[in-house]
Amino acid sequence: MRNRPQLILGQTLAFDADPFRADPLEAATWRRRGGVVVGRDGDGPGDGAARILAVGEADALRRTWHDARVHDYGDALISAGFVDAHAHYPQTAIIASWGKQLIDWLNTYTFPEEMRFGNRAFAEATAERYLDLILSNGTTCAVSFCTIHPQSVEAIFSAAQARGMRLVAGKTCMDRNAPEGLRDTAKSAYDDSAALLRKWHGRGRLSYAITPRFSPTSTPEQLEALGALWAQHPDCLMQTHLGEQLPEIAWVRELFPDARDYLETYERFGLLGPGALFGHAIHLAARERARLKEADAALIHCPTSNTFIGSGLFDMAGLTAEGQRIGLATDTGGGSSFSMLRTMAAAYEIGQLRGHALHPAQLWWLATAGSARALRMADRIGNLATGLEADLVIIDLASTPAIAQRLARARTPWEALFATIMMGDDRAVRSVWVNGREYAQGIGRASSSTQ
Repeated sequence: MRNRPQLILGQTLAFDADPFRADPLEAATWRRRGGVVVGRDGDGPGDGAARILAVGEADALRRTWHDARVHDYGDALISAGFVDAHAHYPQTAIIASWGKQLIDWLNTYTFPEEMRFGNRAFAEATAERYLDLILSNGTTCAVSFCTIHPQSVEAIFSAAQARGMRLVAGKTCMDRNAPEGLRDTAKSAYDDSAALLRKWHGRGRLSYAITPRFSPTSTPEQLEALGALWAQHPDCLMQTHLGEQLPEIAWVRELFPDARDYLETYERFGLLGPGALFGHAIHLAARERARLKEADAALIHCPTSNTFIGSGLFDMAGLTAEGQRIGLATDTGGGSSFSMLRTMAAAYEIGQLRGHALHPAQLWWLATAGSARALRMADRIGNLATGLEADLVIIDLASTPAIAQRLARARTPWEALFATIMMGDDRAVRSVWVNGREYAQGIGRASSSTQ
């Protein structure tokens, strides 16, 4: 053992099964007095990650790991850190911009802001601020679009590496239907992406995602080039957007008149397969749903964005029944919050509007293990299990007077957690552990007693 292990005590929540495929009440193990041991044992794959060495009852772990440094969080809940499967870090400063639907919102707010990322110092400052904001909300892994500027990718990867974070990001590629200062070409998109991929993919805890923004802003030539790049590097993820709004779908039909549907504009260029992440996926034709399932692609639900921009209601019940691979995301800044708690609450509300109430276990799974599965990283992050990377969030289940008084009436742990899902914010995040170390910046309070 290279370093003294850390024993983190509190209530613990670990998933044993997918609560969409098993009884939610039986899909997880909740220990009222449990613990997690984290450290570096020298047996990992060389990625620099600290790992979970044990999960169990507190008393048993104290006896076995008697030499560990103890962090006791009392009745707080220890969970895997949140995994945000779709975000736009360059939109950090324009989050909650008023009253536009997708295309107007892009032209009015997004594109002018993204123009600023040609300035390296601006990109670096935004990346630092974004990561501190999501960490203060308990998110320990995010998947982000950048801008067309390579330095925007360099900035977010460098900032994540300094924090020891697991992060996925990629240069956003656009060669049409965007301002002149935000357009690249098919060749430069390929060349820039390939160079960034070679430099950053697999470096520590960082992963590259090939990133066409969406079909309307890429010519067929650019989509073909990016499909070729993905074919050369199939271990990378590929992220884009699909079926977000009806006017967007009509626009795609005009731009690609020979395509059967929106999905085919990616499929015909090699941009559909395992490792594809399609943000939104609200308005899907039957053929699209069948092909997405067959290809084992992932659909990323962005509920606060979908309601904020007026996109529509994601069919969680139908898509999970089909066995689709689904993740959960803030979609900042189209999404109106950096908090995965608020994102879970919005997913619940959308489910209710579609006549399907999501159980708290399903909501928490989507924000942790489910999103990790969507990223094909369930063997690394998203759960409390021996061998997984040591990214944790510690949740105060009585973080505000309103939540505390509801907690006093809770009859089950799930009732207690649901109050925090629906009413919680960054005040509920008592501590965050990133790569086996407690992350203090941006949290601003002492978190635990130690021995």
